Amino acid sequence: MNKVNIHRIEYPEIPDTEGREYSVAAGFFDGIHRGHQEVIGHALEVARDKGLRPAVMTFDPHPSAVLGNREEVTYITPYDQKMQLLDEMGVDTVFIISFTKEFASMAPEQFIECYIRGLGVRHITSGYDFTFGRFGKGTPDDLEKLSRGDYGVSVIGKVTEEEEKISSTRIRSLLSEGDVAGAAELLGRPLMTDGTVIEGDKRGRLIGFPTANVDPVPGACLPAPGVYAVTFEADGTIYEGVLNAGYRPTFKDPEETFLSVEVHLFDFDGDLYGKFVHVRWIRRIREERKFGGIDELKKQIGLDKQEAKRILDEYLPG
Repeated sequence: MNKVNIHRIEYPEIPDTEGREYSVAAGFFDGIHRGHQEVIGHALEVARDKGLRPAVMTFDPHPSAVLGNREEVTYITPYDQKMQLLDEMGVDTVFIISFTKEFASMAPEQFIECYIRGLGVRHITSGYDFTFGRFGKGTPDDLEKLSRGDYGVSVIGKVTEEEEKISSTRIRSLLSEGDVAGAAELLGRPLMTDGTVIEGDKRGRLIGFPTANVDPVPGACLPAPGVYAVTFEADGTIYEGVLNAGYRPTFKDPEETFLSVEVHLFDFDGDLYGKFVHVRWIRRIREERKFGGIDELKKQIGLDKQEAKRILDEYLPG
């Protein structure tokens, strides 16, 4: 259970914060990657220094779902996972503003009046590229210009890896190529997919490699199809495994488009059906491909298992 206090805000509502004063980090923060961590970490430092409550202001759904009229939007860190990460970082309060067309049409001055002064914000920290208000016209410079001394402003510059900005867009690009190790470098941790173990066709068990079929939480951003070395957490215990994400071309009807996530766990024998689990993607082993028959597939899975064990021994020494 998260300890963080969550305030969901529907425009034009302004919740009563009962006189509390906050140091707020503002942004969408999908991924809570290393760049986001710099912004949030600074807000936490200011809170400690000034005796304020450490808070995050974020938005739901993703602005592109509203302004870009996108029906499906995926998230590197879906809602529950994002709240858990913020809780672990030491955030006391999260303000989640419902991102609607009405909210997006606010003038920058109105946003400041309602959601900075109105919420008792005494210091706001943002990234250098944070925008707010109608057409995104409000900039970090405007945060300071409009403050009238009522709150302080900190702006965090570009955070880079190999001279390129760390961003959610860059992480998504790496995931689309199956480069989960590269994405982990930018996230500061492995990509994690939460989901529930569901009943599959039990074909893996028949060929000697039983699998847990994971149904990811809605909106989870998944890497490209392929075979991956992973860790798998259930009931607080972490197991090692090899995962196939894809369309199982050796068996499935080519007309089917359902992406399956199947994990073969090493040294495990038990019932996982209905369990809520966490899959951490460590490294891609190969692309998904179609095999000529069961024997060829079994041989390759055996090789994949060996490679996954080698990778995980390197990743989890001892």
